[in-house]
Amino acid sequence: MAKVLFLYKFIKTPKSIGSVTPSSRFLTGKMIQAVPWHDVNSVAELGTGTGVITGAIKDAARPDTKVLLFERDSYLRAQIRAQYPGYDTYPDAKHLHRVVQKQGIGQLDCIISGLPFANFPQLIRDELMSQIVKSLKPGGHFIAFQYSLQMKKQLSELFHVESIRFVMLNVPPAFVYVCRKK
Repeated sequence: MAKVLFLYKFIKTPKSIGSVTPSSRFLTGKMIQAVPWHDVNSVAELGTGTGVITGAIKDAARPDTKVLLFERDSYLRAQIRAQYPGYDTYPDAKHLHRVVQKQGIGQLDCIISGLPFANFPQLIRDELMSQIVKSLKPGGHFIAFQYSLQMKKQLSELFHVESIRFVMLNVPPAFVYVCRKK
């Protein structure tokens, strides 16, 4: 069902849904393995989609970890809210910093992103990156998957890029950027 829904959403709004199918368990695993969960008290997921990575976050995070979820699509956001009622959900990652402050978190330990940055105009990418940098604590992790290396230069300017892991077993194949805030 999730695959059919994802394909439908992709066909309807290809600029905001980055793929024709949800992330594979291989891609999800590479992203979740990169997080030092024992040190994570707060995490945000940007672009939850159908919740594949959200489920892996739930399995990996400590029970007291504060989890913030961001999804623009109202239908997918409602599905995520119903599936993960203990997590706070929000409609737009462009307001990440305001949400983090409102929650009294200060700065996040980790941000995990499935946002399709390559589909966004540079101005939107810059706005999102500004929100991510402001919301992440020094030394905090930013982990994002992309379908190209297009974001490598911008991410290198803002973060220490610790690794870029290629995941062939995903449709389409993807790159996982593991970054740390300078």
